Amino acid sequence: MASAPNFTILPLGAIIQRFAVGGLNIVQGFPSVADYQSHNSPYFGETIGRVSNRISGAKINNLNGRSYPLTANNGPNTLHGGPEGWGKRVWEGPVNETRNGKEAILFKRVSDDGEEGFPGAVEAKIWYTGGVEKNAAGKEVSVLETEYEVKMCGDPAKESGIEETAVGVTNHSYFNLSGGPTIEGTEITLSTNQHLPVDEGAIPEGSIEPFPGIIANKSFTLGPQEPSVDHCFIVDPSKTPSSIPLDTRSEPLKLLVTAKHAVSKVHFEVHSTEPAFQFYTGSFIDVPEVNGVSARGPRAGFCVEPQRYVNSLNTEEWKSMVRVKRGDVWGAKILYRGWLD
Repeated sequence: MASAPNFTILPLGAIIQRFAVGGLNIVQGFPSVADYQSHNSPYFGETIGRVSNRISGAKINNLNGRSYPLTANNGPNTLHGGPEGWGKRVWEGPVNETRNGKEAILFKRVSDDGEEGFPGAVEAKIWYTGGVEKNAAGKEVSVLETEYEVKMCGDPAKESGIEETAVGVTNHSYFNLSGGPTIEGTEITLSTNQHLPVDEGAIPEGSIEPFPGIIANKSFTLGPQEPSVDHCFIVDPSKTPSSIPLDTRSEPLKLLVTAKHAVSKVHFEVHSTEPAFQFYTGSFIDVPEVNGVSARGPRAGFCVEPQRYVNSLNTEEWKSMVRVKRGDVWGAKILYRGWLD
């Protein structure tokens, strides 16, 4: 994996900087670490944690029998772990390892008790396993698997009264298959159209409903402005939230999203063990020209962020998805596949 030419992962944020398909890098990013540190407001390629997506009211309502204030960085809410979340931190690594019989690289870090307001220290590990496979048609497929594992690691004697925390990790890569400035013309298929309707602050209201204009397993094409989507989709609404394991790695990888572009001939798939995913068409991207890379504006990329239900931490019936107690393991897997016609 360390020598895989199609992929580049940075210690900063364990960021996916390069995912190449037929020589085309299909992820948005920057040439240097310094550029990421100064310009990455859209979270290009970042590992998102301690808890991805939004937490209502920038507050943990109840863990360890008390509330915890967080930093509001998205209106009144906390987004993607706060302003200095895991994607802004430098990780240890990469370390070459063999994982499930394949060459992988490991990144890890300890998130201390109180970091960005979250209680309890945790150790997070990420394994990236990348390579090239042949599909049934004999095409070379770039394949990148991401595996997450998080556990509480603090000394109970020094963390008095802290027996639980919250974890929800994903990757925030923006994909552009066109080779051009926007995702216009990309054909998308979602495996589900069931989503979480949200209030004006993008916090779920509690129901699961079909997303207007999207039909599960039926393709649609991204235009210059429409459809504009930034919502959490539920893979299997028939599952009760309490039945979703804290560590989903033993669950089968499920195909969430397929994408292709007629001009570039690039095909792309996202698979995951996670029960939900945020699909975002990049309406708020606003990055100036940086270090010879052209400015990126709205719809310069789309995101597929496999995750737990949004605001699970403050939604009692969903809370078990993200609540990690001492001795628990939080885990998940994401698999990307890309190839040319």
